[in-house]
Amino acid sequence: MLPKLFIVLVLLVILGSLASGLVFLIRDRGGSDRTVKALTWRIGLSITLFLLLMLGYATGVLQPHGVYPQPPAEAVQDHAPGPGERP
Repeated sequence: MLPKLFIVLVLLVILGSLASGLVFLIRDRGGSDRTVKALTWRIGLSITLFLLLMLGYATGVLQPHGVYPQPPAEAVQDHAPGPGERP
């Protein structure tokens, strides 16, 4: 549960950085470099989150799951092959 919470918090910080970049872009009208700094933070946080996700998967902290999870092993063994499937 803690890794999921961390991921959601980092995503919220990334969205906040993106929003602040938009606000700085509108307010400053190119007069300062605050927009570039905000967007640089967003890119850095996104890359860091991606690397942490890969590390979490490699170490087993994060377990992937599909939209359609695989059926239990018993159901697979009882399955009779269809016309186009190999036995």
